[in-house]
Order: sequence, then structure tokens, then C-alpha cells
Amino acid sequence: MTAIVPIQPGTLSLAAMHLRGGGLVAMPTETVYGLACNAANPDAVVRLYEAKGRPRFNPLIAHVANMEMAEQEAVFPDSAREIAAKFWPGPLTMVLPVAKTGTVSDIARAGLDTIALRMPAHPGARALIETFGKPLVAPSANRSGHVSPTTAQHVKEDLDGKVDLILDGGPCERGIESTIVSFVGEHPVLLRAGALETSALEAALGAPLIAREEADGISAPGQLKSHYAPNARVRLNADAPEPGEGWLAFGDTPYSGLNLSEAGDLREAAKNLFAALRTLDTQFDRIAVARIPDEGLGEAINDRLARAAHRD
Repeated sequence: MTAIVPIQPGTLSLAAMHLRGGGLVAMPTETVYGLACNAANPDAVVRLYEAKGRPRFNPLIAHVANMEMAEQEAVFPDSAREIAAKFWPGPLTMVLPVAKTGTVSDIARAGLDTIALRMPAHPGARALIETFGKPLVAPSANRSGHVSPTTAQHVKEDLDGKVDLILDGGPCERGIESTIVSFVGEHPVLLRAGALETSALEAALGAPLIAREEADGISAPGQLKSHYAPNARVRLNADAPEPGEGWLAFGDTPYSGLNLSEAGDLREAAKNLFAALRTLDTQFDRIAVARIPDEGLGEAINDRLARAAHRD
């Protein structure tokens, strides 16, 4: 049984002790809960992959507490440095060339010569990284491909006994994963829509982001076609639930079920998405999802729903 503990100086020290010993600690972020381990310890990273059942060709995001730590791990072009100054700490992951001084293990980067970096905004996550003193890789703290966790209890349901400690920082504020942008080539490329709106990034860059091509392969997390998936089959863009289906609504609806946002607020919908999918998954073997506007945060919500609905 894995303990869920509040974030306090004593529990942060305990968590850091587990991490130094090659252990796994679940930590809250503003996006979803992450399963953290020492990014420089390949044995710990292997244990993390095994705990999640995650394919090892799927790279991990390294989480840092400050720019000094980030610049040790990656080479920042001017455009990436400007974006970091504007949006870090926050729900943005940047894929960058690996620095010669980098410490993140090759297996965590899936053998790539690039690294995915994020500076989380959640004070609990930042406190843990600062207490540990080095980058932590931290994919979502769930079974690989399953619905992402937005509470400490979600983590326990998926990984009880496979993780050394769960730090409870309350429900995640954003509720969906970070936006991922590559700054490796001549122009920034959107690798995954997420909690930071694409339009905000494009406004800061002064130019549109290039869309990732499917043929480019896996270069960042969250690019598998089937991902964030409940056990139930998911039907998208539904006008109404069919008999036997759970109903996941958005905005005004005459049907009973769960509503991502009765007010039609995309930020509220993003925050509620994974928890609602988990709840309906315990009650139904089929879930119908109402239409979500494909604008603003709706882009990221629809990306997650499309992957949740995909069946190989």
C-alpha cells in the first residue's frame, strides 16, 4: 500500500530520500499528477517505465525548478529563451537540443539527441525539485495509455504498491497535460496541443506554429494514436446518448450524465475532463461525448478525446 501524504517540509525530505535511492514519487503539477524519478538514474527510469507499462521509445519530460537547471540540460535558441521568459513556470514543454552538460539519462530521452523540458508552476512540484536539487522526469502518474490522474486518489487507483510515495497537492488546476513545442529546427513546431493555448504561443512568437507531421515519428510524449483511454468505448461529437451509454455533456443539455462545463467554459471543461472520464468508466462500457468547440483549449480537449476514442 502506498501512502498519500500532504506536502510539508518533512514529506518533501522523505520524497527526496526515496528519489535519491532510485525510487518513484507521485507529485502534483498544475496539469496532471506526475510520476517522478531521478532523471539522471537509468535504473530508476527503467523502474518508472515498468511501473507505468510505458513503451521505452516514448520519451519523458524532464522537470526543472529554474533556468539555471534548464540551461544545464538543453541549448536554448533565442526564440525558446523568450518563450521561456513569458510562459515559464507553466504548462509548456519545450523540446530542445541536448546540452553537453546535460545529466538526463539517455533512456529517459528514448535515445534522442533532444530533450523535453518543463518548469511546472505548481508550488509542490517546484518544492520537490528544489529539495531534490536535480531534474526529475515525470510522465503522468497512471498506467500507460490510461486516463491521466488529476487527484492523488487517481494515482493510488492506478499505481498503488508500484510507487514509493504520493504527495497530495489537491486537484490539478489545469487538468490536461502541457503544450509541447519543438525549438530544434528553423521554425517552432507544435508537437502536442495542451493546457497553454496555441494562440497565446503564436501571439508571443509573432508567427503561426508549424503542425507536426505524423510521419515524423515519436519525438515527445502524448503522440501515440491511442492514449488517455478509459476501458469504455468512447463515441465523439454525439448529439445525444444512446441506450446504455454514459453521457459526457458540454454546455446546456437535456440529458442526464456528467457535464464538463454547464456554462460552456473550455477552461473548466479541461480541468474536469479526465476526472469525468474516470467516473463514467466505472459505470458504463460505452461513453458518448458531446461536441466540443475546436478553438482555444478545445483544441487540446479534442486531441485527448480523439486519442481516448482510438482503438488499434
